[in-house]
Amino acid sequence: MARLRSGVPVVHLITDRTLAGDLGGRAEAALQGLPPGSVALHLREKDLPGGELLALARRLRAVCHAAGQALLVNDRLDVALAAGADGVHLPSAGVSPADARRLLGPGALVGVSCHGAEDVRRARDGGASFATFGPVHDTPSKRRYGVPVGLEALRGAAALGLPLVALGGIDAENAPAAIAAGAAGVAAIRAWLAGPDPAAAVRALLAAAP
Repeated sequence: MARLRSGVPVVHLITDRTLAGDLGGRAEAALQGLPPGSVALHLREKDLPGGELLALARRLRAVCHAAGQALLVNDRLDVALAAGADGVHLPSAGVSPADARRLLGPGALVGVSCHGAEDVRRARDGGASFATFGPVHDTPSKRRYGVPVGLEALRGAAALGLPLVALGGIDAENAPAAIAAGAAGVAAIRAWLAGPDPAAAVRALLAAAP
């Protein structure tokens, strides 16, 4: 599967079924007609029991692969393996990227959630493919992590050399500033789930982060 900037997809779409109940249908609409390898869909539904999460992962994998895009499962290595996902996204204090890659294979995308430069350094040294970094801007889903880190923190962390995906309040208007600060890509939750046209939202993000 082709990948774009820095070897990772440019746009990362994170699920939240409280914003859109039919994630499969939403994903199918969002991924229509996009350049292959440009998007990674992150299945992040922490409250779902394992069986339901696996069923949803398998459905989303079929949707993603039909569109030429990648599916990542957040945290649950067992579900990622069973579903045949393209990789996993790990919490900063979770399983090490090296251990995840040993299970998933050398070609897997292994991301780590990072909120500061030390997190990024640890993820880089541990063999991660990329890290999400943020929250860059204020957003309801990330307020429990504290105040936004801002673009200057993103710029400093990007200098460490690990591809970073800017997360937190990212939309088509502020995505160019995140890319200019050194981000390899951008991540969104509300931008593709809360609006009426998910395909237009994703195309706008891709256009804003060339």
